[in-house]
Amino acid sequence: MASFPKNKIRVLLLENIHHQALRLFEEETFQVDVLHGALEEDELRQKIQDIHILGIRSKTQVTANVLEQAAKLLWIGVFCIGTNQLDLPACALKGIPVFNAPYSNTRSVVEMALGEMIMLIRKVFVKSAQLHQGIWDKSARNSFEVRGKTLGIVGYGNIGSQLSVLAEALGMQVVFYDVVDKLALGNARKCESLEELLRVSDAVSLHVDGRPENHHLIGRTQFEMMKPSAVFLNLSRGHVVDIDALRDALLQHKIHGASVDVFPEEPVNNAQKFESALCGLPNAILTPHVGGSTEEAQYSIGEFVARKLIYFVNKGDTYGAVNFPEVQLPAFVQSHRMLHVHDNVPGILAQINTILANYSANIQSQYLKTQQDIGYAITDIASDYHPEMLQALKAIPQTIRLRVLY
Repeated sequence: MASFPKNKIRVLLLENIHHQALRLFEEETFQVDVLHGALEEDELRQKIQDIHILGIRSKTQVTANVLEQAAKLLWIGVFCIGTNQLDLPACALKGIPVFNAPYSNTRSVVEMALGEMIMLIRKVFVKSAQLHQGIWDKSARNSFEVRGKTLGIVGYGNIGSQLSVLAEALGMQVVFYDVVDKLALGNARKCESLEELLRVSDAVSLHVDGRPENHHLIGRTQFEMMKPSAVFLNLSRGHVVDIDALRDALLQHKIHGASVDVFPEEPVNNAQKFESALCGLPNAILTPHVGGSTEEAQYSIGEFVARKLIYFVNKGDTYGAVNFPEVQLPAFVQSHRMLHVHDNVPGILAQINTILANYSANIQSQYLKTQQDIGYAITDIASDYHPEMLQALKAIPQTIRLRVLY
């Protein structure tokens, strides 16, 4: 497709995406439709047919079945960190780059993890619940400081590493475990195994991604390894913890307390009832997937992802895409920019340049990046060219999508 007026670009934003994203899209004169909840697959298949930009958070599932109906969809913005709710390979094969917000809510999640860890170790949550029932339990029994305790961080990425720095500032010792080699910050020490971390930690905090091999990363065996005085936090993904095993560990006093913000099954919207085996347990803090839900974080996410999408609309820039060749492009002046997405096979760039030469197009600059099955070629040409040239480029058998920016 060639460029068309921005006021004809249709955007669908789901799941209470921050109004900053709406504001930025409206400044670009896009047509924006906002829905506060997620959509089920059949609803999304119907709604997406005329949409060019889709914005979602964690609840909306973008499957290959949904993409079959997304003939006009060009870009997807995921206004959170995780992207396991999308079929990323299917998006790539349709030439649809996906952008997320890997850093924007880091501080919010870290602050919540620290706060809940302190409340668990001090038993603040239990004492608050008792006081609401009229029980005055003024006692220091089983209530401790975090200073001098050992925090074990499972997953030492953006969130885990920042948690490490702030925990040390509180006087804690920090150990971490990650399947990938990571630079230890401050005085943090890497553990050689998950078992080593679990056995030495007074608090264990999970910050891993949603890959399938992390399913039930923590179960009965792992809770048996932990100290009876330890507290456990999961602010990462719901399926990485065996909820029934966690319930038994709490009831059998194998661990001191737990805080869970993510669950294997979560309500689609705020009107749906939440149910979990952890409900009603003492010293178990349950929160509705709000680790990154602060005004600051949501504003930052709205700003970051919306701008990524706008850069792609205006320049073809894919830097930060999670499923697509990443190219950071300069502005183009007094030229046209052709964006050619294709199957990653040898000889495509040669075919593109042969066609440009046959039509006497003057190439001003050119970029090519490939990733797995997808190739992305960007060519800036002088503004005068034969219209049939675009048809010839589209006719290259491996072409997935051609877009021209004027």
